Amino acid sequence: MQRSLKTTAQFEGFGLHSGKRALLAVHPAGAGFGVWFKRTDVIVADQMVGANWSNVVHSPLCTQLINEAGTSIATVEHLMAALAGCGIYNALIEIDGPEVPILDGSAQPFVRGFMAAGITDLGQQSLSICILKTVEVRAGQAMARLSPSAMLEIAFSIDFVDRAIGYQEKTLNMSNGAFVRELCDSRTFCMQDDVDVMLSRGLALGGTLENAVVFDDGKVLSPGGLRHQDEPVRHKMLDALGDLALAGAPILGRYEGVRAGHALTNKLLRGLFSDPSAYALTPVTRSMGHLLPGMGLKKSDIPQQV
Repeated sequence: MQRSLKTTAQFEGFGLHSGKRALLAVHPAGAGFGVWFKRTDVIVADQMVGANWSNVVHSPLCTQLINEAGTSIATVEHLMAALAGCGIYNALIEIDGPEVPILDGSAQPFVRGFMAAGITDLGQQSLSICILKTVEVRAGQAMARLSPSAMLEIAFSIDFVDRAIGYQEKTLNMSNGAFVRELCDSRTFCMQDDVDVMLSRGLALGGTLENAVVFDDGKVLSPGGLRHQDEPVRHKMLDALGDLALAGAPILGRYEGVRAGHALTNKLLRGLFSDPSAYALTPVTRSMGHLLPGMGLKKSDIPQQV
């Protein structure tokens, strides 16, 4: 049940926060390799950064990884969501810059690239992280929780003052390609006021109306409007899957997020792995395959944008 790509998938674009162009290649890897980033532009330090929860450092706007030598890679969440949503947990990702390209602000371009490259079963059994008891973390009004479930479920709620968003909630069973069908095309979003503040601070330098949904006083400024009426909460679920993928193996459990962000989901994983009684590493049998994200995935599952 361990899977990787058949051939290399390549992507190119600007980083949302750095504004720097990067070339990114996702290469096939063998069973047990895991997911690793390789900074090809780094010469004097360790180029390799593991896609692991323990390497996450505080970053208010994205998920950023850093190794002991100080080599970092930012905005990994959409790429990690695409890998997990396609059932890929073995890959070498080469990139020549500090930030994963934002592309259209969703995970859909990565999913399309992976499907075009092909996904292969490596012929070895994989492990899942089975949640045995509830683990919960809070920060103010935000909450993130993992609790026992036979498959990965994600439930999320958000509440924004802007009337174009307001209160939204959604729950999905993530089995059998649900991520690709329901979430992968949902884009990152923000308020125009926040954009103005970030730009004044030298942040979001690569942001445009083409790679994020921008809201302003009840209006959607991005051309074409929303892809889903509840696109914001769907994107939050996408982010959560990407951050959970840093656990290193598929999670069998229910994730609940209330106004949760990248930092809180990482704090949740740290809480989970600090308590050995809260989880078990369980072999994934073929009869369990239908419970995992990405299994049974078809190209027709990818949403078609108009």
